[in-house]
Amino acid sequence: MINTIVNLDEIQYEYQDPGNLTESIRTHGIAIAVQVNVTEHGYVCVDGRRRLSACAILAKQDPKFSRIPVVLMNDYSRAGSSFWGNTQNLH
Repeated sequence: MINTIVNLDEIQYEYQDPGNLTESIRTHGIAIAVQVNVTEHGYVCVDGRRRLSACAILAKQDPKFSRIPVVLMNDYSRAGSSFWGNTQNLH
């Protein structure tokens, strides 16, 4: 898993009523990154449709909400043995 920031319009998701989450994000920002999978066509939301929907509403008023912190759930490009700090098999 890799944490990064992506543009809201690059994430495919189904709108879900954000309820009072919009005001919370306006005041405090996104506390928990949205979980996405990387595809050949961009990103697909795994968890966080309400957060994305709230940011879509807020982005119409302030462009800072159009960049979203995400966790790439299916990107293991850094998950080799050197990622874990051990390049030798000691078994």
